[in-house]
Amino acid sequence: MSQTVSTKAPLNEEKLQNFLGQVVGDFGAALSSVLGYIGIKLGLYKALGESEGMTSAELAAKTNTTERYVREWLLNQAAGGYVEYDAASGKYSLAPEQKLALTDETSQFYVGGGFYVVKAMANAQPRIIEAFQNGGGMLWGEHDSDLFVGTEKFFRPGYQAHLVADWIPALTGIEEKIKAGGKIADVGCGHGASSILLAEAYPNSQIYGFDNHEPSIKHAQSAAEKANVADRVKFEAASASDFPDAQYDLICFFDCLHDMGNPTSAIKHCFETLSSDGSILIVEPMAGNSVEENFNPVGRTFSAASTLCCTANAIAQGGTALGAVASEEALKETVLAGGFTHFRRAAETPFNRVFEARK
Repeated sequence: MSQTVSTKAPLNEEKLQNFLGQVVGDFGAALSSVLGYIGIKLGLYKALGESEGMTSAELAAKTNTTERYVREWLLNQAAGGYVEYDAASGKYSLAPEQKLALTDETSQFYVGGGFYVVKAMANAQPRIIEAFQNGGGMLWGEHDSDLFVGTEKFFRPGYQAHLVADWIPALTGIEEKIKAGGKIADVGCGHGASSILLAEAYPNSQIYGFDNHEPSIKHAQSAAEKANVADRVKFEAASASDFPDAQYDLICFFDCLHDMGNPTSAIKHCFETLSSDGSILIVEPMAGNSVEENFNPVGRTFSAASTLCCTANAIAQGGTALGAVASEEALKETVLAGGFTHFRRAAETPFNRVFEARK
């Protein structure tokens, strides 16, 4: 009688236990992210950061919330290392580093927007499951409205820290032009944070923000008025392939080219609307040039967002999708296919790659 020889690899008990521990940690992180959103939304972090320490009863009274829920929330936050706990006093507090990251929206280290993004993208899962099974996609405008709030809150700190100080100076002769007075297009401007930063930094230039999501354009117009720059930044609902031609000195794509159904068409339109010595500024999520170079926390985060939002949006528009972890080579091919002859990485941060394209 013949015998079947098993080819299964033996279980490594230590690796199994480590993996199970990782999964449990991920369960805790996923659930705690919802509580992080609640902490931002209800001002729990802010109130805690303004104090020298609080009990659950004190924090509940300060924020007009229910103590029993706050008690459980604080335990979770301390277990995750988001707040500090003093056993002697029974009070919770924020360390300076936690306070900076969770309450200061002007800081480049602020992460509060990420909780909005995670919450909104998680709500997309019924549609994304359907897309996995039947094809199709999901447009940005079909997502939970907190996605737009979170995207602005998440990316704005990085733009505030680097756009004017590092990214614009890294471009070829552009800083001098827009200081003197030029035309700038911000394509896929969303809520207008990047457009407003440009208007504040370069008051002699005219900035035009374009986005195909009408509610975002209305929000951007209101934000420009509040920032007192509505005289030099104009917003209009338009796609990346048909925004008005004004022979711009600078055209910007802030974390959005990879979302587009036809990025090559968008680049071709830029080629037609850019002045002969102008530049395109393309800011994209940090990603590796090979699959395995994305096996890290940043790659994990951006590939998840790409699955739930970026790739789904491009497919919904009939495209094949670059995705949020598009390689530098894929981005270069897209830019060259659009007619440009020069493409280079001009700058980078831990979360972004910054490219310049010229004719």
